[in-house]
Amino acid sequence: MESALKLFAKHGVYSTTINMIAQDAGISKGLMYNYFSSKEELLKSIIVHGLNEFMQFIDPDEDGILTKDELKYFFNQNYKVIQNNIQHWKLYFSVMYQPQILKLVHKEFMQLLVPMYRIMTNYFTKNGYKNPKFETKFLIAILDGISLNYLNDPEHFPLDKAVKKLINMYT
Repeated sequence: MESALKLFAKHGVYSTTINMIAQDAGISKGLMYNYFSSKEELLKSIIVHGLNEFMQFIDPDEDGILTKDELKYFFNQNYKVIQNNIQHWKLYFSVMYQPQILKLVHKEFMQLLVPMYRIMTNYFTKNGYKNPKFETKFLIAILDGISLNYLNDPEHFPLDKAVKKLINMYT
């Protein structure tokens, strides 16, 4: 999956072949088909794996209710994940935000995002926000923006300050 992600980011999804991925990964083309039935399935697995890495922190006790402490945890853990493997997440975001890729993984993307939206919207409702659905979308946009700005300039972007500001704004 790492080889595919690297090649997708470098050459584009449609220009990257299964042979290129297998060669970069040091495996045979046949072995690759043991794990993924197609390049599209491999791409979906990469996107879902990345989203799952973030989503695991939104409701750690899996009770469907987001508390202030859980939201703080979510903010902190998401950015630790990015900090621990900047190059991976640069590649991931470069592939993920291509419109043709989003169309390809739309179903899987929505299966992961809808529960998160629901949990966050309930959080904002419970905490008296006037427009909880808007607040959820706004927060997601802020999270994406912070991630992209940090990935573009990790040495100079004040990630710690951004996380503290998020925590102050929303908890």
